[in-house]
Amino acid sequence: MKRKHNHKLYRKIGFYERYIKRAIDILCSGLAIIVFSWLYIIIALLVRIKLGSPVLFTQYRPGLINPKTGKERIFKIYKFRTMTDKKDAHGNLLSDEIRLTKFGAWLRNTSLDELPEAFCILNGSMTLIGPRPQLVRDMVFMSQEQRMRHTAKPGLSGLAQVSGRNSISWDRKLKYDLKYIKHISFWNDLKIIMKTVEKAFIRKEGITEKGRATALDYGDYLLENRYISTEEYERKQMKALALLKGLK
Repeated sequence: MKRKHNHKLYRKIGFYERYIKRAIDILCSGLAIIVFSWLYIIIALLVRIKLGSPVLFTQYRPGLINPKTGKERIFKIYKFRTMTDKKDAHGNLLSDEIRLTKFGAWLRNTSLDELPEAFCILNGSMTLIGPRPQLVRDMVFMSQEQRMRHTAKPGLSGLAQVSGRNSISWDRKLKYDLKYIKHISFWNDLKIIMKTVEKAFIRKEGITEKGRATALDYGDYLLENRYISTEEYERKQMKALALLKGLK
């Protein structure tokens, strides 16, 4: 008897994705943590010296959709810190361009800031290859179709990342994510891993958005291009804040 779902955010999961992919995640993330433990220690010390504490940057991100509720499970992502906590006279954080130091930019350009995500893969919140985990404030602006990307676990790298990363538009990134979830297989994941090594560590393509220190949020992208009104933008931003507040 087939299980019934009272929502549309559901996708049939194949044998590879359900069982083999998880085994690969555990093996690869566990080995990475052990083999590169020395690198974790060195980077942690450098972050502590150059940027202060905390060494790790944590943030809530939307993860895999619960098939029973049709809602994303929100999890904590871990990265090495790349920005300072500099604030203005009113106690507000300064812009990303000011807070992102040369050392922090180097960590991002080499993708070394993402090393702690191996622990997210090990605990099952993430996977090695899948749609990148976006922000909660990005998720609230996504359509039902775009949220289908969350029927797969968020990944350390994905099809959108090897197809342009932040140098391509949000529309194209989300389309690549939807394309990926329709063709999840061992060979496709292996191809993405090989392309990730080439583009992220050798060519360093698309790591930052042209003319910006950090990539533009999805809601800001929609507002900037006048795809949504200011009222809708503010309403959905409040929705994101309410979701995050409920987690604390």
